[in-house]
Amino acid sequence: MSDQTIIPAEVKSLFKPDGWNRTIRIGIVVPHADVGPEVEIQAMASDDITVHASRIFFSAMRAGGEMDEKIPHAPVESFVEAPYVDNAVESLCSSPLDAIGLAFTSSAYKHGPEGERALIERLKAVSRDMPIVSTCLSAERAFTKLESKKVAMINPAWFDADLVAQGADYFREAGFNVVHQSSCGIPSGQKYVTPEALYLWVEKAVRESGADTVFVGGNGQRSVGVINAVEKKLGVSMVTGNQLILWDSLRSIGADTVISGYGRLFD
Repeated sequence: MSDQTIIPAEVKSLFKPDGWNRTIRIGIVVPHADVGPEVEIQAMASDDITVHASRIFFSAMRAGGEMDEKIPHAPVESFVEAPYVDNAVESLCSSPLDAIGLAFTSSAYKHGPEGERALIERLKAVSRDMPIVSTCLSAERAFTKLESKKVAMINPAWFDADLVAQGADYFREAGFNVVHQSSCGIPSGQKYVTPEALYLWVEKAVRESGADTVFVGGNGQRSVGVINAVEKKLGVSMVTGNQLILWDSLRSIGADTVISGYGRLFD
C-alpha cells in the first residue's frame, strides 16, 4: 500500500489509536528505580507527546524508589561517568526519538556548570545529532527567559547540606542570585512528598527570602502538580526538574505544541 492510498472514512473509523499518532517522542535517562520523571513529564505532556526512559543503576536508590535518608555523594558523581550514561543515551538515540533529557539534578551540582556543558559535549559523540538537554542547563535557560532576579532553591529531603550548598554554588557560578537554599522539610522518601507538604514549604521559603522564582531540584521529587498553585497564590515563577526537561526538549526541536497549567515557563 503506497502513502498515496486513500482509505475510506468508514474503514478509518474501525481503528483505535495505537500511539503512532503522537508526533513528538522524548527520551529520558533516569535512575533505575525512579519512575517519577517519566510519570511527571507524561502528566504534563499534550496528546501528541510520548515519553521513553532508559535506566542506569543508582546505588543510593533501593527497589520501589526508596532513597537513602541522605544520599551519599560518590554515587551522585559516578552516575554520569563513562560508559554508563553514554550507553544509555546511545541506546535511546537508536530509537525514533526527537530529543533526550538527562533527568537528574544532583550530579550537575557536583561538577558545576562547566562540567555539565562538558558532559553534553561528550554525549554528542553517541547522540546521532539528537538534541540533549539536562535539568540544570535547562534551568539556566529558564531563569533567563523568566528574568529571574532572586532564586529560591528547594531540594529533596535526601540531599544533605553539602549537596544543597553545591547546588546554590552551581547557579551562583552561572550568574544567578540565589537568596534561599534548603532541603525541603518533609521526611526523606519519595512516598512522603505530597503537593500539600511541598506547597507549604515553598510558601515559607518565598515569604522569608522574597524570591521571585522557585527552583525545586531533584527529578525524583514529586513537584509538577504544585506549580500552578504556587504561581497563582504566591505570585512567583516556579520551575522543577521534570518541567524543565519537557520545556527544554520542546524548545530544542522548535515544537509549537501547547502545554497549559504547568507554569509561566510554557507561556
